[in-house]
Amino acid sequence: MRLTDLLHPHLDAVTTVVDATGGGLRLEPYLHLPPGVALREDSQQPIEEGELALLSYGPNPDLHGGEDACRTVLARMRPGARGLIVFGHPGTELPYHRLLDHLVAHRCQVLRAAPLDYVHLHAGAVIARTDELLPPHDFFGRPVPSDGHATALRIADEYVFADLASRALRARVLDLETAAEEAERNREASGQDGLAERLAATVREKEQLAAALRAARDRVEVLRARVAMLEGSTSLRVGKALVTAARSPKRGAVRLPGELYGLWRGRRRTTGPAPADAPKPQPEPEAPVDGRFHLAHRALTAAPRDRLVVAGVLTPATAADFAADAVVNRLLPHDGELLLRRTDPDVLVVQLSACAGDGPWWLTGTGLAPDLDRTLAELLAEARLLGRSAVLWRDAPAAAAPGLGRLAWDAVIDADTGVRLARLDPAAQGRERLREVFRADSTRVRLSRLAHLTGAPDPLDERRVAVLAAPRDRTEVARLVGQVLGQAHRPVEVVVPDPAGLDELTAAGVTVRLGRPLAPWVADWTDLTEDRPDTLLLDLMCAQEYSCADAVGHTPGADDYVFVPSLRPLLVRRELHLSGTEPGSWAGQGHRLFAVRGKEPS
Repeated sequence: MRLTDLLHPHLDAVTTVVDATGGGLRLEPYLHLPPGVALREDSQQPIEEGELALLSYGPNPDLHGGEDACRTVLARMRPGARGLIVFGHPGTELPYHRLLDHLVAHRCQVLRAAPLDYVHLHAGAVIARTDELLPPHDFFGRPVPSDGHATALRIADEYVFADLASRALRARVLDLETAAEEAERNREASGQDGLAERLAATVREKEQLAAALRAARDRVEVLRARVAMLEGSTSLRVGKALVTAARSPKRGAVRLPGELYGLWRGRRRTTGPAPADAPKPQPEPEAPVDGRFHLAHRALTAAPRDRLVVAGVLTPATAADFAADAVVNRLLPHDGELLLRRTDPDVLVVQLSACAGDGPWWLTGTGLAPDLDRTLAELLAEARLLGRSAVLWRDAPAAAAPGLGRLAWDAVIDADTGVRLARLDPAAQGRERLREVFRADSTRVRLSRLAHLTGAPDPLDERRVAVLAAPRDRTEVARLVGQVLGQAHRPVEVVVPDPAGLDELTAAGVTVRLGRPLAPWVADWTDLTEDRPDTLLLDLMCAQEYSCADAVGHTPGADDYVFVPSLRPLLVRRELHLSGTEPGSWAGQGHRLFAVRGKEPS
């Protein structure tokens, strides 16, 4: 929630806002006060009726102020005055009990409290100095009409239930902290036990290197034999004679016919019938049987990694869906260990349904295919040797392959693999269903969870949007801030020629920069007079992820979810935006343009 959303419903009958935060915080850019409400600095005078005081309290006294400063301001509030306290503490650590006695002592009632979506301000509360019990406010900030007794009962009942819930949450936190401490102690205690495992892993690595060295030596012998065969071949000797004649035409031209005739006669002698006692020619040695020469093509990368790299035991459908947002290598029983070493993935993923259904890993983990179980265990050992995480993706009942649960996994994900938006039909599913899948159930969201477990590049970074704007006055600055922070899919950066007045965006975690955008997608909001719904960027990103288009926008014909030859671009790939080409030429250059329903400005 923004500070304006918490404050403005309580500005009725307020003519002056008094900044009593002490100067550590500069809250003016967050307020966007309506006409008729003035802002002034605190003059240490009483806060009268029709005035609202701004207070702050947090863990950093220099920035947020302390408890004593808040108590001093509360003592100066007169009946009818109001206040807004902003807290620098996270909601779960809010020490409201330290202010509760002061609020009661100075006859201040809390009308509403809510979390704030800022980096250094996490919660806020609106209070009123009153001599009689005021009706509380509901979730939307509207007063609940009632008499004093009903209001008191409501507050008392809610306090009891809230205390019950908070005690349960505190007990849960204590249990989790105890479990974490126990796990840390066990990890430290098992450090010595892990020495033997590391020694065994080193021995296995030595054996693998020795085997690779032997295979390399065998390969060298094969290549030497082939070189010797080529050096004695007639074709090579003819080629040498021709090259020699070309280098010295005068002498070489005279000698060339004789040399070629000699080669011909020698070839006839070697190709004629051999005497009975002649030794049989030795066959050309064959290349050693080595799985490395028979690997199918796999996706590899030679550039700095900017995508998640997955090696896995996956179903074909899951591998295809993952490949839209990650580099995917499917491991097979005969080449899995080698491919794991060659590709050096970020994570090894074993999908339970790939072991329980049809495919090369069928019956793995059931006890009916011990060779596959052994192969999978070797893959996990190899991944651990490479320092990579091994994750069990349990998208099917664990009873389908109970043996998988006995292996040593770094993490287990109990969820399906998500839905790829391109597989949905927006006309049949609705726009609303597309939004739901985009935010919570898409394959990209599932892969993001996997990336967080392994520290790999997050696929959700591809959804970052930069907004281009050029506000000309305070009204347009306030409009830009409201439109940006109100988006259901919030932009990560705003590019403007002048960052003045945009402190609230920075406090809300949105980067404000000059120059060129850095996010993968760009939305041009230069015209701030246009109304933009809160779901604009969400719908545009849903359409882009569904279509994989380079630009998404509106057309005069209100086309919806179709590729078009031209459109008014609302969301453009960064590289295309920076290319400087006209939108009318994009389709002719091979760029994909996708239209969503909208209305062209008149």
